[in-house]
Amino acid sequence: MPRADRPRTSPDHVVIIGYGMAGARLATELSAAPDVEVTVLGAEPHRAYNRILLSSVLAGKHAEGDITLTEAAGHGVKTRTGVTVTAIDRAARTVTLDGGEQLGYDHLVLATGSQAIVPPIPGLESPHPRVAAFRTLEDCRRILEAADGARTALVLGGGLLGLEAARGLAGRGLAVEVVHGVGHLMERQLDPGASAVLVRTLAEHGVAVHLASAAIGVSADADGVTLRLDGRNLRADLLVLSCGVRADTALARAAGLRVERGIVIDETLRTSDPRISAIGDCAQFGEVVGGLVAPAWEQAKVLAARLTGAEPAAVYEPSAPVTRLKASGIDLAAMGTLQADPSCEDVSFADPARGTYARLLIRGDRLAGAVMLGDNPNVGQVIQLFDRKGVVPRDRRALLLGRALGGAEAPVATTSPALMPDQATVCQCNTVTKGALVRCWRAGARTVDEVVARTRATTGCGSCKDAVDGIVGWLSSSDSVGVS
Repeated sequence: MPRADRPRTSPDHVVIIGYGMAGARLATELSAAPDVEVTVLGAEPHRAYNRILLSSVLAGKHAEGDITLTEAAGHGVKTRTGVTVTAIDRAARTVTLDGGEQLGYDHLVLATGSQAIVPPIPGLESPHPRVAAFRTLEDCRRILEAADGARTALVLGGGLLGLEAARGLAGRGLAVEVVHGVGHLMERQLDPGASAVLVRTLAEHGVAVHLASAAIGVSADADGVTLRLDGRNLRADLLVLSCGVRADTALARAAGLRVERGIVIDETLRTSDPRISAIGDCAQFGEVVGGLVAPAWEQAKVLAARLTGAEPAAVYEPSAPVTRLKASGIDLAAMGTLQADPSCEDVSFADPARGTYARLLIRGDRLAGAVMLGDNPNVGQVIQLFDRKGVVPRDRRALLLGRALGGAEAPVATTSPALMPDQATVCQCNTVTKGALVRCWRAGARTVDEVVARTRATTGCGSCKDAVDGIVGWLSSSDSVGVS
């Protein structure tokens, strides 16, 4: 409880419920404050891990240890795993654990994340060793156990996670079929044109796709799983469910906090109780419920600044997210809206044979939305233009095709770090700019590992690894570290 014998600018004891990517990041941010005690309570029995890279574990590209979050908990941080919080007493400011123990808090943070949705399909009422959702490390282990010796797999759900799971299993040599109830893949991020090219690209990587196919039943036995569709059946050795997620709001709802699709928060990350905050996938800001790591980590940074007193007036200002498909052999970035209106300039290019699709929606010379699929050297510039609301070059074709045509103005080259502006964001997940990497180098970091440790670049989705490696290599070979 707070001490009354000294003025306080921050809570003495912060309890964080949830030891995922959001909760772990907040604990690390808070560890810098010597007068704040932090207790992190995690329901999963292991250390926090990078959930984004689970598909790489499925593919065999990473071992479990590779995705464990290595950020050390600092001064005053206690981490308890394998414990479940059963109740919150807002009046007494305590939380009750599954063993009956009670912990007091000065400020409580809900980072409870989200849970995989198991659709109400006949046959899925009871668990089966050949059927698994894809959300947690335990899920990943179950899938790998079922995939041992398997030759075929079905994935129900053609969203981001479903495609990453499918590509991961295909990387292990399984023949994979994706079943999606909507007429095109990743309908929240892609248009039908991009989906058509993506379907063809997936086929080249051993993943077949069934669109507009509603599952009406599942039957599993010792030999495999049958997925019943309207008019036909699909049979495989295992079935992976990737049908979306739902914010885990049970604790908040039981405690009487305001809950809609997520736990409602304001720009200070506070819930309807000023002593309780929420961040990450469980939190709802405005009409948006969390789901990506970059906003969660930004929320952790803002909340830590407020709770430690380092920046009491800090507020969360969300930026438009960029979605990256993290699947071997497939380069996809989607951002903003793809709903064109009369005020938009809509330009696109498709080359299905080469697996390339690009579409830009431009409003007032700024990007309102974009999809970049396939090998396009300008994907980094497109993301920068969208993220910073920059003016789109007059030659739109240069962005679409990755090169300038007819002597027209070319976009700013990003193939050489020397030509990349310092303000260019290299790591979207952690908002690390090229300038920050250069400054880190100047401060004494001389290897990629040292730069990563100091800036956290590459520790999110990992899609910026090649860029960070390239910048560090450029700095290493440069005669002067003053080059920017």
